[in-house]
Amino acid sequence: MGSRAKIHTGELYDPMDGEVAEVQKECMRLLYQFNATGPDEQEHRNELMEKMFAEIGKDCYIEPPLRANWGGHFVHLGDRVYSNFNLTLVDDTDIYIGSYTMIGPNVVIATACHPEEPQLRRAGLQYNKPVVIGEKVWIGSGAIILPGVTIGDNSIVGAGSVVTRDIPANVVAVGNPCRVLREIKEEKKGESY
Repeated sequence: MGSRAKIHTGELYDPMDGEVAEVQKECMRLLYQFNATGPDEQEHRNELMEKMFAEIGKDCYIEPPLRANWGGHFVHLGDRVYSNFNLTLVDDTDIYIGSYTMIGPNVVIATACHPEEPQLRRAGLQYNKPVVIGEKVWIGSGAIILPGVTIGDNSIVGAGSVVTRDIPANVVAVGNPCRVLREIKEEKKGESY
């Protein structure tokens, strides 16, 4: 099995393998074009996002610059996903972001992992774990979401948090490592995180 076939299996592979690098280069060309668009070119951005992402729902908005290892090639967006500037997607395997999710500036969502064994790292090998973000999630500025994490619907991840494990639905979670602070109550409106 070649490296490209292992991208989504969780197996070790060589990300510099020629067949991987060639496809990745094509994806990066689209990302470069997206980041070169001006503020009055939203229609062109939308056309590029249709080509860049694995799936994209209606009325998604991503403020450039966007950084992504695969230019969004393995990213699945629901409807009306919003991201402020400097979103970094280490999208070496699938990232799912549910409808109506809002992402603050300077957020990192990573799927790539490197082995503990130094010799395997020296060989440049990696493996990947998908990330799943539910619907109506709010991810605060500067948050980092690590490989294999799932964040449940309606939850809030506080600014600067480092999400190392799953976050359930309907909670506010903050910190490094990110922990559940409390459940979301209907009467709590207008607070900043």
